[in-house]
Amino acid sequence: MGLKIEREEFANKTFRLNVKLINDVEVVCTQKNISMNRFVDIALRYALEHLESEDV
Repeated sequence: MGLKIEREEFANKTFRLNVKLINDVEVVCTQKNISMNRFVDIALRYALEHLESEDV
């Protein structure tokens, strides 16, 4: 039986965000030693998991 490597599919998106928000996120990314992409992934997954049903 061979080693099976599953690959995730990624897509690029462009977002327009407030400069202060970006600066704040960059500070957190530096403190946590993670990339901006990783932070956004974590934040969006958290937001989706914690949405109230009436928010959608």
